Amino acid sequence: MANPGFYARNKRWLLPVLILLAAAVIVAGLAKLRPPPPIKDTGDNALLVSVEEVELSATPLQVASRGLVQPRYSTELVAQVSGEIVALDEAFVRGGIVKKGEVLAQIDPTNYEVRLEEARAGLASASAALELEQAQGEVARVEWEGISEHPAPALGLRKPQLKQAQAQVVAAQASLKQAQKDLERTKIIAPYDALVAERAISLGSFVNVGTMMGKVLDVSSAEIRLPIANSELQFLENNGEGASVELSGSSMSGRNSWTAKIVRNEGVIDEDTRMSYLVARVEDPYNLANARPGQAELAYGSFVVAHIAGRELPQAARIPRSLIHDNKVPIYQAGKLTLKPVTVARHLSGESVITDGLSDGDLLVTTPLEYPVAGVALQRSDQQTEAAADTDADESVAGEH
Repeated sequence: MANPGFYARNKRWLLPVLILLAAAVIVAGLAKLRPPPPIKDTGDNALLVSVEEVELSATPLQVASRGLVQPRYSTELVAQVSGEIVALDEAFVRGGIVKKGEVLAQIDPTNYEVRLEEARAGLASASAALELEQAQGEVARVEWEGISEHPAPALGLRKPQLKQAQAQVVAAQASLKQAQKDLERTKIIAPYDALVAERAISLGSFVNVGTMMGKVLDVSSAEIRLPIANSELQFLENNGEGASVELSGSSMSGRNSWTAKIVRNEGVIDEDTRMSYLVARVEDPYNLANARPGQAELAYGSFVVAHIAGRELPQAARIPRSLIHDNKVPIYQAGKLTLKPVTVARHLSGESVITDGLSDGDLLVTTPLEYPVAGVALQRSDQQTEAAADTDADESVAGEH
């Protein structure tokens, strides 16, 4: 039998222990009364992915470049005779448009008109002297034949004098030609339809031979030098010569595009950039003939982006570049991941052109896979969506019944 004194002595620590034991028994009993948690069906742990069907088609390639628009011809107008500027064409100003053959400036022609008349007079005098010498020679021949049967000496027939007179006529003709040319040079004429880039003279200016009078730019056609990496030339037919080009750039009317054509390959690799250069030409860049109504002008000095038409691949696919790892792409095949090796023809911005390794109808996995491993189980997101839609439809029908 327990000693009552024992409980009395140990009451202070024994009571809390009993209370804790009773609480533990109650909690254990309540836990047994709770229903077990439902077991969640984890399925087969297949990765949920999005897929896209591969389509092979003819794929034209393009090579991109950029450059500055420059005139095909640029000419400095230089004085070839000296004199005072006595007339200027109103269009001969910076930004003016002038026509081929138009007189842009006139140097005082007075002195050159006088020289022309003097040259004409000199030629007339030399011609008369030649006629006189020819007549005198004929007279000398007749006289000699009348007094002697022997051949007449050259001096007796005045042949040296005749040659001298002939030479004087030639010299007079040359002087006349030079005087005519100098008179023509007093007119500064536009060599082609042009845009005036600079004018360096004014009325009353005195110019000497060699004085720069202005600068004009050909407006019939513009050229753009396009740098191309050697690795890109392989995508162009005939090294790009004859290829069509789409140019794009900004103008006063906004963003515009123009059509050009590659007219030549410069055939030299730049020592500094290691690039080759193709030259694209645009006809009538200022649209002065209005052959393309509404077409914005392509101003000289503009910076343009060029897309050069290249070879066409008969069967190729374009896929996101990020999906290619070690030249392999992820393919969904019968619920598993397949890594197909492919041949990449080239990369274009965020896409890659595939020429070999893929077939029409292949299901390309477009969901990024951090560690793609062949054989991993996959589940298509579009099939899951269809299954959920079918389930909702079945529940709807059941609810109606």
